[in-house]
Amino acid sequence: MFWGVAEPISHYGAPPPGVVANTAEAANAAMRYSFFHWGLHPWAVYSIVALAIAFFQFRRGGSALVSTAVEALPWSPLRRIGPLVNVLAVIATAFGVAASLGMGALQINSGLHAVLGLPVGQAQQLGIIAVTTVLFLASAISGIGRGIKWLSTFNVLLAALLALAVFVLGPTVVIIDTLTSTLGSYMSEVVRMSLRMTPFRDSGWVGSWTIFYWAWWVSWSPFVGLFIARVSRGRTVREFIIGTVAVPTLAAFVWFSVFGGTALHLQIMQHVPIAEAVQADPSTALFALLHQLPLGTLMSGVATVLVMVFFVTSGDSAVLVLGTMSTGGDQDPSARVKIAWGLLVAGIAASLLMAGGLKSVQTATIVFALPFTVVIVLMAVSLWRGLREDHDAEQRRDRELRLRLRAFVEPAGTAAGEAPRT
Repeated sequence: MFWGVAEPISHYGAPPPGVVANTAEAANAAMRYSFFHWGLHPWAVYSIVALAIAFFQFRRGGSALVSTAVEALPWSPLRRIGPLVNVLAVIATAFGVAASLGMGALQINSGLHAVLGLPVGQAQQLGIIAVTTVLFLASAISGIGRGIKWLSTFNVLLAALLALAVFVLGPTVVIIDTLTSTLGSYMSEVVRMSLRMTPFRDSGWVGSWTIFYWAWWVSWSPFVGLFIARVSRGRTVREFIIGTVAVPTLAAFVWFSVFGGTALHLQIMQHVPIAEAVQADPSTALFALLHQLPLGTLMSGVATVLVMVFFVTSGDSAVLVLGTMSTGGDQDPSARVKIAWGLLVAGIAASLLMAGGLKSVQTATIVFALPFTVVIVLMAVSLWRGLREDHDAEQRRDRELRLRLRAFVEPAGTAAGEAPRT
């Protein structure tokens, strides 16, 4: 919601090194890197963490904690770092979610300004954080089967309707062309983009965008991983990977094609000053786009509600997971624990906004996410070992079953050439 318009337009005006700004090449690069930043990479990070937690929790009887996967490693020193791993997971989650809540407050404020004329300022943003904190705490206390599930379902449907409205009312053919051409360039360039750095250029573009995003995904991975693991019991590994990597990646591609493609078309072909709005305040980008379409005010109102509900659904599930991690894996932490974590996350988000807005939010995310990167590597190693052990055990059981079946069908004493007796 925040970056669907703002990121492609930002890359168009300030593209990756080696691309001339405000050109057709810059527009193509803008869409390609938007796909890259929101495509396979973030969902792969979430999937690794979630699959490791789910595997050792449901297949090996472990607890619903990040440390469960690391403690399964055979090296004794690593088995003792479980508490440290859980602390890192809690810190990364708290600051990662707080960063998103801070961005959500900025965008809600911009939406209310676009629809109702509410002034944009720090006091208004802190008030938005306070109101939405009450809402996501009420949802979290109601439980995963009620408030969290209902709000999440409503959110997905409302987001789909908004994207469909922009697709129909906007430049439909351009959106389709954007999706197909960007998907092709993404698939052909994904390895190069994944390994790209700028050792011989004085450029902070990679650090400001790609590295920040990777840190953001890492900071969200314990929260998202634990949540996905909880709702994925009974799935096969293949089903799990399709549902947590392939499907959301495709959804992200469609979203950025609809909103990013429309924004670039309006900017380039109709000279609508969306880039100026993004440069002044990225949180206003979506509403600057919607006001150029039919029913723009109505869609801006819907988008504001959607951002707020996203805010709430991020907060309630984060509070649930933080409560689980801080109570030794309790799947249903007490309301007191949820309230404490909700107030703490809201306080972090408010403090980051007061300390410097979006820039301080990004810096805090990177700082607190980096240590957890090591934990994800250990979880990947542990998951690989666990799956290999299960595969080997399955093969041994198959061999034993075949030997027993052969002994039954061909009993000892059967003469050579004689038909086996059954």
